[in-house]
Amino acid sequence: MDLVQKILEGDPRSAARLMTMIENGAAESVSILKSLYRHTGRAYVIGVTGPPGSGKSTLADGITGDLRQRGKTVGIVAVDPTSPFTGGAILADRIRMQRHSLDPGVFIRSMATRGHLGGLARSTNDVVDVLDAAGKEYVLIETVGVGQDEIEIVRSAHTNIVVAVPGMGDDIQAIKAGVMEIGDLFVVNKADRDGADKTVMEIEMTLHLGKETDAWRPKVLKTVAVKAEGVAEVTREILEHQAFLQQHEGQRRKGRERSYWVFFELLQERLTTRVIEQVASNGTLDRLIERIAARETDPYSAVEEVLKRAGL
Repeated sequence: MDLVQKILEGDPRSAARLMTMIENGAAESVSILKSLYRHTGRAYVIGVTGPPGSGKSTLADGITGDLRQRGKTVGIVAVDPTSPFTGGAILADRIRMQRHSLDPGVFIRSMATRGHLGGLARSTNDVVDVLDAAGKEYVLIETVGVGQDEIEIVRSAHTNIVVAVPGMGDDIQAIKAGVMEIGDLFVVNKADRDGADKTVMEIEMTLHLGKETDAWRPKVLKTVAVKAEGVAEVTREILEHQAFLQQHEGQRRKGRERSYWVFFELLQERLTTRVIEQVASNGTLDRLIERIAARETDPYSAVEEVLKRAGL
């Protein structure tokens, strides 16, 4: 309870300690998260996703600077690839954010995916909740790098920013299956390169092919984040999207969707773990595998047998 109180008071060391416990799977972290949960739901979550090398870190750094100038507190969750040697996060160009490291209004946390797909780490939402409970008004989540199936960020963030860059070999690498549907803002970064206008035009054309609705119409913006060009406009559009969601009950709806997916994934994870532990402890799992390999049964029937034994 002492740790809970310190986190609610905004103590960064206590928040960092709990985040480490969460990532390491410490059993006591669950009881602390339970105590903190009723103090969450106030932070506005911004997702920043896009291919590696598109400048997501630099853009997130610029947005953080703009929000701080507006007097807002910010948490940053930067999801990185996993080191094959240490199992920790490969920090890549996270050094670009270090100008905020001494700012008490900013908390930066790098996380390793540890094999989790979808562009996020398994415990990303838990870390966001810690930052939320600690009083951060805005939380930026930077994904590991988007691919066709790495769109999990849409379940975690209120505003989703898809970052693209011109001249990466694919004329419109951001437009892949599912990715166009998750963007509330599209940012063509490194817009001082040749082909930036063409990339903007292609994204806008693809957006116009979508069904006309009264809902938010995604914007396409150009930035040169390393020079802070266009970043202030991105921040303004984030705040405009936030206002839009508040006006149309969208923030509440997105919060409910996030709650659903957090619950669903946690339930799925716990059920799978417990069923496997149950069948592995008495040798049933090994016997089933042998029977499947010998073609005495099939995998589908074996799974049904396990679920029946578990009462499911």
